Amino acid sequence: MRIGIDLGGTKIEGIAIDERGVERQRLRVPTPKGNYAAIVEAIASLVADIEKALGEKGTVGVGIPGAISPATGLVKNANTVELIGHPLDKDLSKALDRDVRVANDANCFVLSEATDGAGAGGQVVFGVIIGTGVGGGIVVDGRLLTGAHAIAGEWGHNPLAWPRDDERPGQPCFCGRPGCNESFLAGPSLARDHRLTTGQDLKAPEIAARAESGDADALATMTRYEDRLARALAVIINVLDPDFVVLGGGVSNIARLYREIPLVLPKYVFSDKVTTPIVKAKYGDSSGVRGAAWLWPKQ
Repeated sequence: MRIGIDLGGTKIEGIAIDERGVERQRLRVPTPKGNYAAIVEAIASLVADIEKALGEKGTVGVGIPGAISPATGLVKNANTVELIGHPLDKDLSKALDRDVRVANDANCFVLSEATDGAGAGGQVVFGVIIGTGVGGGIVVDGRLLTGAHAIAGEWGHNPLAWPRDDERPGQPCFCGRPGCNESFLAGPSLARDHRLTTGQDLKAPEIAARAESGDADALATMTRYEDRLARALAVIINVLDPDFVVLGGGVSNIARLYREIPLVLPKYVFSDKVTTPIVKAKYGDSSGVRGAAWLWPKQ
């Protein structure tokens, strides 16, 4: 049995899956605020509750909104700031009396989709989460590629490729630099672009729905967005040439992306033919917690 934990800002979700990936149990608890020790205790208690319900112990993997620094062994780049500067994997291993694997939540997402989701069977899979922020991860031959600095796949804080004059220097990003992919591609960024050009305050799904119904302003916004997303993905395709690009997060629910992005990609990918499948995540919001469980692979 494999247990996966998804540590979010408001909730901690736990799942147990069997060797075929079939879900056996799922539990949620609120995320303690402002107290690192309480978060460790909450995760340990959640694992204990899952194991008590099923009557057996399992391996444990945890997805977090950050990463363990290879240099220090401490959490870095975490939205849940209580985690920063702590050896979460070691503290959880001590609390649970077993080895615990911890990975970035975007990495868990792509691992799930590459293992038994929309990218299953691909040798190289690039996963993208596009929601309130933008993240990414890479799986090669069924295993996560994390990199020497634990930032492999972190495309959100690269500059938008082939920027146009009206895209320079770009909106400031929380990382301290302007013009990052995240500042153009996140859901709120799509909404901001529409608001700045039309004065209409709409969320990303509303803009997409209006575009599909023939609204000229919304269509122009979506066309700009799709071109930007295609440029950002083209850089990844030029470097990795993945078998699948899997989209997750709230923006991934916009159906027209899967129709339009493949039409734009050939303008930017360095190939005579571009057939890279752009696919929607099979497991949706559950991919993160499932991927945490798959941090302990089948073999």
